[in-house]
Amino acid sequence: MDDQGRATFVLHEHHKPRHHFDLRLEEHGALRSWAVPRGLPDDPKHNRLAVAVPDHALDHLTYTDADKSIADTGWWHEVDRNDKRLVFTLHGRSASRTYALIKTGSDWLLHLMKD
Repeated sequence: MDDQGRATFVLHEHHKPRHHFDLRLEEHGALRSWAVPRGLPDDPKHNRLAVAVPDHALDHLTYTDADKSIADTGWWHEVDRNDKRLVFTLHGRSASRTYALIKTGSDWLLHLMKD
């Protein structure tokens, strides 16, 4: 949680083994995590694959190394949720955008919602 008690997020950019991003949302004392091979969508017409990966410890909110950097960080809030979808807004360093993670069986689609 940040100083105002809001749930935090981090978007890590990985350079190895293959370039990809990890979206991590703080929830219930851990970081729920998805690998997003092509990064967050920047157009509502183009969804991105998001692969759920094991939860990470909260110390990953600030973790960096030679192969991993922080692409964005901030706080997030849930807009809507059911068994097949999580709609949330990321309040990052430069913008706030609303996304949906949509369950598609074993994987997820990450969708940028229209303003």
